[in-house]
Amino acid sequence: MSQAAQALETRDVELAQTVRAGDRAIDDLDQQIKSDTAKLLALRSPTASDLRTVLSVMEISSHLERCGDYAKNIAKRTLAMDRSGEITGSLSALRRMSRFVGVMVKDALDAYATKNSAKAREVIERDREADEIYNTLFRSLLTHMMEDHRNIAVGMHLHFVAKNIERIGDHATGIAEQTVYLVTGAFPEEDRPKGDRTSLELQGYDA
Repeated sequence: MSQAAQALETRDVELAQTVRAGDRAIDDLDQQIKSDTAKLLALRSPTASDLRTVLSVMEISSHLERCGDYAKNIAKRTLAMDRSGEITGSLSALRRMSRFVGVMVKDALDAYATKNSAKAREVIERDREADEIYNTLFRSLLTHMMEDHRNIAVGMHLHFVAKNIERIGDHATGIAEQTVYLVTGAFPEEDRPKGDRTSLELQGYDA
């Protein structure tokens, strides 16, 4: 994701193409992990904590594969925006958001590797803050689009980029939930915190 965000900010078409090409490698790795874990389940019939480990690896692989898809989508938007205008402050806001979510992904993976359920729960809590960052950026883009119709095309592209980053945050939260499951044998009881209110705001705008 960091390379996709960098390509967007610098309008680096070549780097965006590299990100798109890298998605195939991630897909291949995901398929290999799925194949290996399926064989392990069939041949070893793991139980208890061993079974949780295998199942969590499969789920985390899927989460990372989806993160790769969203990074590819960001790269596609970069290519589509080549030579288009900008909205003041939007790229720096997206950079901050991508860094925040990137740390979420890193911490979620670190928590899993060290079986640190407390750290995993901290990542889960941060999902609400990621949503708030997205909400603020969305409202800013919407304001710019409403004030000047020339901002609509680029504003929509940037909104989809922000939404892709927000979705990566959701998958970081999913990885963290797998750590809680691995360590405790159960998923977090509390509902996942969510703060994305943009669908409601869009309904009001459409009205």
